[in-house]
Amino acid sequence: MRCYAKSMNRSPRKQYAKAGIEVAFIIFLFYSNLLMGEFTASSGRGKTLSAALLDIFTTTNFGIALVTSIIGYFAFELLRKKT
Repeated sequence: MRCYAKSMNRSPRKQYAKAGIEVAFIIFLFYSNLLMGEFTASSGRGKTLSAALLDIFTTTNFGIALVTSIIGYFAFELLRKKT
C-alpha cells in the first residue's frame, strides 16, 4: 500500500508532539488576547503588568483555553484533511 501523503508515515509520537505544539500555540494566542484586553481604554489607566497577569491566569481561564484549543485543533485537522 502506497502512502499518499507524508503525514501517513508519521509515528504516533510525532503526531502527539505536533498536536501538543498546536494546542500550546492556540493557548498562547488565547492568553495574549486576554492580556491585550486588560490594557484597553475601558479597563482603566495605571494597571501594571503584574496586576494584569494575576487577573488573566486563573483556573477558569485555563480551562476555557484548554477546551477551546482542543476544539480548534480538531477543527483545523478536519479542514486540512478536506483539502
